[in-house]
Amino acid sequence: MGPITSSTASVLYDRGSVNTNTVIRARAPLRISFVGGGTDLPHYYEEHGGAVLSSTINRYAFATLRPRNDDAVCITALDSGHTATYKLSEETSDADGVFDLVRAAIRRMGVDKGFDLDLRSDAPRGSGLGGSSAMTAAILGALIEYQGVVLDSYEIAELNYTIERLDLGIAGGKQDQYATTFGGFNLIEFSKDHGLVTPLRLPPNVLSDLEHHLVLCYTGKIRPTLGLVESRVHAYQRGESTVLDGMRRLHAMVYEAKEFLLKGRIQDFGSLLDEGMTNKKKMNPNVSTPFIDELYDTAKKSGAIGGKLLGAGGGGYLLLMVGERQRFKVFENLQKAGGVMTDFSFQDRGLNAWRSRNF
Repeated sequence: MGPITSSTASVLYDRGSVNTNTVIRARAPLRISFVGGGTDLPHYYEEHGGAVLSSTINRYAFATLRPRNDDAVCITALDSGHTATYKLSEETSDADGVFDLVRAAIRRMGVDKGFDLDLRSDAPRGSGLGGSSAMTAAILGALIEYQGVVLDSYEIAELNYTIERLDLGIAGGKQDQYATTFGGFNLIEFSKDHGLVTPLRLPPNVLSDLEHHLVLCYTGKIRPTLGLVESRVHAYQRGESTVLDGMRRLHAMVYEAKEFLLKGRIQDFGSLLDEGMTNKKKMNPNVSTPFIDELYDTAKKSGAIGGKLLGAGGGGYLLLMVGERQRFKVFENLQKAGGVMTDFSFQDRGLNAWRSRNF
């Protein structure tokens, strides 16, 4: 994919209407992936097709862009206080995590005028909530608004994937880019040629009941050196039967989970999450840690129906399904064991960018 610029996309705004008094804001939601993670990796879906079931939640990545009159770009990570400044006319090869996302997005969008960019996220790095893709989406949303071009949701999701996976070489699949861009509770399917997003129109009582019984438990930061995605890919390419069989089962479970939800079978859905957790560990025991195993065992013994470790593994959030009467006991015992509990709610809006004259 070559650079996407205003010359290759439809013009939406008059570029001249952007000035230093304009503030551009963008917000992209984080997501919870219920089942199917791993089948969104190209090595699998290009041969077998892939599918995931996920929903965005009320946690976000934010970007605020303020135009400048020169070609300098000043990036500030509000969470950490780190800043970086460089000129668009100068090449730079410094590697500094989230700032690389900005530089890669600038190159893809063909931006040639400077700006200040503030970034922040509701999720810690390595949370398993798709934070990197949400941040990339927010950055893209702000730059698309700044450039005054039109890209549809599929184009933005694919551009996000290109930046993260191809330009920057960040290991992972394709579900996060689609989830944060589209927003909502979706079945997302992948093939060699395209991705397809199908919203699940769950009855309001089922959605509310599901939200009522799900909680998040933070287990700690993921260590970036684990190479969990790469190890799964290599095992698949070696033809290890445990991994191939596990991937096929995860793929089939997506459609079972969909049916359970559409029919309101919440407890069966919780049991399926538990099977997915077991399956994930069978394919690669390193996705978990003794601490995570302890937390999950504590949750199950305290009355949780099931759950799963979000993201690639090695840390991040545990998603747990808990009955009403077991909720207090599960919370109390997990907190004693060192877990950090939090509620959340579903939300159905994806990437959103807008212009403002406010502070």
